[in-house]
Amino acid sequence: MKSIQSILVAVDFSPTDKALLARASEMAEKFKARVWIIHVAMPDPYFVGYEAGPQYIRDIRAKDLRKEHKTLKRYADNCTKAGIKAESLLVQGPTAETILEEVKKLKIDLFVMGVHKHGFIDRLFSENNPSQLAIKSNIPVLIVP
Repeated sequence: MKSIQSILVAVDFSPTDKALLARASEMAEKFKARVWIIHVAMPDPYFVGYEAGPQYIRDIRAKDLRKEHKTLKRYADNCTKAGIKAESLLVQGPTAETILEEVKKLKIDLFVMGVHKHGFIDRLFSENNPSQLAIKSNIPVLIVP
């Protein structure tokens, strides 16, 4: 079995983040691995080809991104205080595609993600559901309910 040196955990600033970070930290301690904490924000502008909108919209979006970045930094700092090497990443793009790109770029050995309860239609057609990411990735995916 290949050694786990790098773990990517996807957070969405929901109550499940605590469980995700705990599980990723547990795995990182066991394998002496680095943890990358990622949040994928919507692309800006949301629809490619359209203007970003009035200045006040861009200001609101920038404020939201700064807040998300601070939260990610706090998550990483908490891991570091617990003795785990951790980095935070805030990237924009389509969620599943962006995560898969980061998995390759960072040479991730294990991907940790949460799952939310959505309707059947959403699960069936969503590119971002856990089964799609598990199918498309070439690494183990740990899904935390």
